[in-house]
Amino acid sequence: MNVLVLDVGGTNIKVGVTGQEEVRKVPSGPDMTPQRLVEDVREATKDWQFNAISVGFPAPVVRGQIQREPANLAPGWVGFDFAAAFGKPVKVINDAAMQALGSYEGGRMLFMGLGTGLGTTLIIDNLVAPMELAHLPFRKKRTYEDYLGERGLHRLGRRRWQDYVEEVVALFKAGFVVDYVVLGGGNAKKLLRLPPHARAGDNRNAMLGGFRLWEKDEQTQQHRYGNG
Repeated sequence: MNVLVLDVGGTNIKVGVTGQEEVRKVPSGPDMTPQRLVEDVREATKDWQFNAISVGFPAPVVRGQIQREPANLAPGWVGFDFAAAFGKPVKVINDAAMQALGSYEGGRMLFMGLGTGLGTTLIIDNLVAPMELAHLPFRKKRTYEDYLGERGLHRLGRRRWQDYVEEVVALFKAGFVVDYVVLGGGNAKKLLRLPPHARAGDNRNAMLGGFRLWEKDEQTQQHRYGNG
């Protein structure tokens, strides 16, 4: 199965496909509607062959359905039928969850995406559970995202931000009883050091996560038809 993976962001949509090292970028932004995404992606990938699509999207996603309009894109995403628009089967997942799936190495893992906001996903024995911990209260009427996201980095400075990252990693690791924490997102590279029991993520893992979304389906088909 050849899978096209779309990692949707507020600045760019990163696009990859099975068997290709190249990751292409489609400009995004506040004028990006879902229909325009379909058109721009089709144009950017007209020389690629694929028969399924994974979409990592920057908003809560429940059972493959976008639950809330994103902050940095045009409206119209809730209820949009990607499969009908592309004419191919599509799986939609939260963008942090997709990168978490690509970062997963077994056991109990918590993924924390340090970017503009704070993306969080828990994976336990291959069961993926996207979470919205970012907006829970933390300190002084501020949320975890206010401390660990982009706003926190600018307000606190790098060293104090680092201290809060380490504190929250320890808190979440204990609270969710995980084996390890993966720190991904664009700001993870700004850490002065990795907290104990934490591993560095890689934004390229979002592509791997998109491919992995379809692995179970492909294995089921091989078993059903005796091709495995």
